[in-house]
Amino acid sequence: MDPRDNPYTPGAGTTPPALVGREAELERFDVLLERLWRGRPAQSQIVTGLRGVGKTVLLNRCRELAEERGWVTVEAEVDSQTQLGPLMARLCRRALYSIDTPRRWGDRARRAAEVLKSFTVTVASEGSVVLAADIEPAAGRADSGVLPDDLTDLFLELAAAAQERRTGVVFLLDEIQFLSRPDLEALILALHKSAQRALPVALVGAGLPQIPKLAGQAKSYAERLFAFPRIGMLPPEAAARALTDPAAALGVRMQPAAVELAVAFTDGYPYFLQELGSAVWDVADDDVVTEADMRAAIPVVQRVLDEGFFSVRIERCTDLEVAYLRAMAELGPGPQRSGEIATTLGYARSEELGPTRANLISKGLIFTPSHGLAEFTVPQFDQFLRRRMPLERRTPRRQA
Repeated sequence: MDPRDNPYTPGAGTTPPALVGREAELERFDVLLERLWRGRPAQSQIVTGLRGVGKTVLLNRCRELAEERGWVTVEAEVDSQTQLGPLMARLCRRALYSIDTPRRWGDRARRAAEVLKSFTVTVASEGSVVLAADIEPAAGRADSGVLPDDLTDLFLELAAAAQERRTGVVFLLDEIQFLSRPDLEALILALHKSAQRALPVALVGAGLPQIPKLAGQAKSYAERLFAFPRIGMLPPEAAARALTDPAAALGVRMQPAAVELAVAFTDGYPYFLQELGSAVWDVADDDVVTEADMRAAIPVVQRVLDEGFFSVRIERCTDLEVAYLRAMAELGPGPQRSGEIATTLGYARSEELGPTRANLISKGLIFTPSHGLAEFTVPQFDQFLRRRMPLERRTPRRQA
């Protein structure tokens, strides 16, 4: 079929033509906004899941829903170099200028600008955040140099400015697992104080599955402040719709056997479904996609995933880190015990591989669902490693 008409959208965070299977998460977000709008406390939310399950897509849809309600949204993607103070200074400036233009600021907005000036001088003194020329710092507010206190001051004033203009502010942060523990603690505290006052400011974050654990370590009440919906593979019916609905909208039908084969190959993971839908569209000759078409498309997709989605994950790894991942893959797709991984590699004690394990966690390739366990952050990564990487063992050293 004509590739110019191909409706599928494989890509990082690209919204699929049929966003299915995420209705519960979107309804939860709608409830969050409605409660805050009515002046009632509500939990912000951090969506967790493996790579390629659609966390960023869900974040983008939340942004659209908030803007449809007239809320101000500001978004950013966190990485390992992100410092929360300067980031929030930039985002709060963007939010404040979106609430209204400086020449129309009311008392609350001008006060928020003064507090933001104080905060900016404290955390971003290099001048990366510029405000109106006549704005002076608010003495005694957001200028202590203690990030949790200063960010709290800023959030409270920004929310008050939003209320003055009958709107609210939603912060959307992707890859939130990269925030340092002190930064995550500061963000949680600022949101906590805002929630206690039922102010119209909310966070929607997205990150890997270790986020609830990290948030709990930062602040013990985090599980009461946030909802942590975890998304994963789509149920078979929703996965089938993700394939068939975009095609049907263009007059193309997929045979049931072809759809069944696709769902089995992808395990219902949204990104894989988009890759396979795109490939089979280009393979098929007419407006009926057959099982034979799907079988022809699967090797194409497997090669694309192996050479891109999977391979890019290990390019930054050392030889020992790759060996650790390969040993995990040998044990299977689910959570694996550190001791069994070490034994598979030929090490006598798992402690010898502690630094390697920590590096892989920091690189976002594995996470710890519970103490002593490691699990891949990428679906079907174990299959890729078994296909492409030999298992290298070493002879265990004798213990003294």
